[in-house]
Amino acid sequence: MYSAQITRANPTCIVLLIDQSASMSDPFSGDSARKKSDFVAEVVNHTLHDLVIRCTKTEEVRNYYHIAVIGYGRKVWSGFAGPLASREIVPVADVADHPLQIKSSYRRVSDGAAGWVEIPVRFPVWIHPTADGKTPMVEALTHVKQILQQWLSQHPQGFPPTVLHLTDGESSDGEPYDIGREIMSLGTNDGQVLLFNCHISSRRSAKVEYPASENSLPDGFARTLFQISSPLPHSFQAAAAQLGVQTSEGSRGFVFNGDPSSIVQFYEIGTSLTGMTPYRWMDQEITEPE
Repeated sequence: MYSAQITRANPTCIVLLIDQSASMSDPFSGDSARKKSDFVAEVVNHTLHDLVIRCTKTEEVRNYYHIAVIGYGRKVWSGFAGPLASREIVPVADVADHPLQIKSSYRRVSDGAAGWVEIPVRFPVWIHPTADGKTPMVEALTHVKQILQQWLSQHPQGFPPTVLHLTDGESSDGEPYDIGREIMSLGTNDGQVLLFNCHISSRRSAKVEYPASENSLPDGFARTLFQISSPLPHSFQAAAAQLGVQTSEGSRGFVFNGDPSSIVQFYEIGTSLTGMTPYRWMDQEITEPE
């Protein structure tokens, strides 16, 4: 299971589900002054760019992936804007063709003499930071289930969809356990939908990454998220190992109280898919212009 080749005839689906509630305007715990919403938007944009890069062959973007970005806060909505705003699942070639803007930054590279120089780089932006409203997690997961049911009716074979859910708080509209398990029960002939959850926090407490048991988790909400997180297939564990992230047999796609590094790794591991090596955008040392 989870071994099907991803092709244009049998693409897979990736859903990026993002908490955009008001608390996402808070900084991370510790000494970081950066808003969570700003950092998450940056990572999601780089993740989308990574997926486009992986699908580019001989100057053509091939539709190996169909992608949804769903935000929830003041409402549940497509995170895409501009020409993609009315579409919930978008082939990756269309994602490549319709960024909102091309942003300029700098990349540090070696000057060949034990020093560094900064060179200008440009990268596409599809979503902007948003932080408003409560945390309607059940409504958002229900919406994801509906999207997946429709997509699966048209793509019953091949690598199953992956849902990467990031949140910084507890659900404001009920218990997410039932709908989470319903999503995990969907699938293709290659396996069930993979639902991974990353919790981030403004509080100082120990993070827990990819546990195989809920015993180390501090509260009921964390245990609920663990229970609606899929076990990591072996190919995803191999991708985690490449990134220096320790997992074990039975590890689930769940991070509790993650920091910025955890978020980057969560998206890199969650989009590794059948052992593909993720593009380490963080290694490029991209910095914002002054």
